[in-house]
Amino acid sequence: MESASGGAATSHPNTDEGPSTPLKSQNSQPEPAEASSPAPPSRYESQKRRDWNTFLQYLKNHKPPLTLARCSGAHVIEFLKYLDQFGKTKVHVTGCPYFGHPNPPSPCACPLMQAWGSLDALIGRLRAAYEENGGRPESNPFGARAVRIYLREIKDGQAKARGVPYEKKKKRKRPTVTAASVSVISNEGVEVSGGGSGGGAEGGGTVGDGGSVTIAPAAAATVVTSTTV
Repeated sequence: MESASGGAATSHPNTDEGPSTPLKSQNSQPEPAEASSPAPPSRYESQKRRDWNTFLQYLKNHKPPLTLARCSGAHVIEFLKYLDQFGKTKVHVTGCPYFGHPNPPSPCACPLMQAWGSLDALIGRLRAAYEENGGRPESNPFGARAVRIYLREIKDGQAKARGVPYEKKKKRKRPTVTAASVSVISNEGVEVSGGGSGGGAEGGGTVGDGGSVTIAPAAAATVVTSTTV
């Protein structure tokens, strides 16, 4: 049936679909790539995190429970002694026939303890972790004087018991390099002098063993720089 205006009724294709969505421009910039995932922590950082969590768990299980704010150097020493039960280093007691023997021929009943080197490295990691977690350097219990003295006693005691002295590695001396002196003679050339008393050919530009040579301006090479446009 014709409409009142006499023409056929037409409908827009988008009349019942709401406003059309504009197409993206062909020149639109591509979406930025997702940020690369952070690099995994180093072995040192992973070990430091495990050590810190172990110490916090020790404080939690302490009787009576102990907070980090009340922790002192004495509590750190208690923690180090607690770790001895997990040690794997044989430390001979004074009455043992193998006391001071670096390579005992047979096993003995002496206890296993944590090695001094392991404890020293542990304290270094915990000292750094304490300050990274908001602790103040001046109140760091892992840097207390009592802890340093305890570690020194462990070091000396284990060295005597095991017959293995702990010696610091000596730093190698760097070789001394003697450079030749260069003096510039204005308007006359460049004179290179060595440390010996050798002779050189006059005007020939050769240097004897330990001698000196003077390069006249006329013999010097000319460097020409060209620029390409």
